Amino acid sequence: MKVRNLNECFKFRLLRKILPDEGKSRKSFEISKKKFSSAKKGFKLKLFDYAIMESYMAMFHSARALLYKDGIQEKSHYAISIYLKEKYSEKIPLPIINLLEIHRTERHETIYGLNFEAEKEDAELSLKDAKIFLNHIEKILSS
Repeated sequence: MKVRNLNECFKFRLLRKILPDEGKSRKSFEISKKKFSSAKKGFKLKLFDYAIMESYMAMFHSARALLYKDGIQEKSHYAISIYLKEKYSEKIPLPIINLLEIHRTERHETIYGLNFEAEKEDAELSLKDAKIFLNHIEKILSS
């Protein structure tokens, strides 16, 4: 099953409506900052797999903060990208939204892939992209 749009995300319960929750939104963004800090520490220790995974998790939690603010609960990481594309493409440039999906896939390869070995450059890019992504989300949350 390949979900293609927001209606299908709700139809297949990959996203569901909840009451908007500013508290959960703030908490999720706080977690994103902690994950980003952990990613930077992992990078300094040359734990490039860890840096990649934590960079993605920082992006995930920051995006999730927007969903909680909007009254949406995710049940799929993939569905978050669809939500952002359909609801936030006027506030977040598409190349920035696409970073979430790019690094979701990279995280998956890092955890489960048999042929992927994270290198310094991969981790550097993850950190750079996560910082860009978090900055965009933070601007929206604070407006």
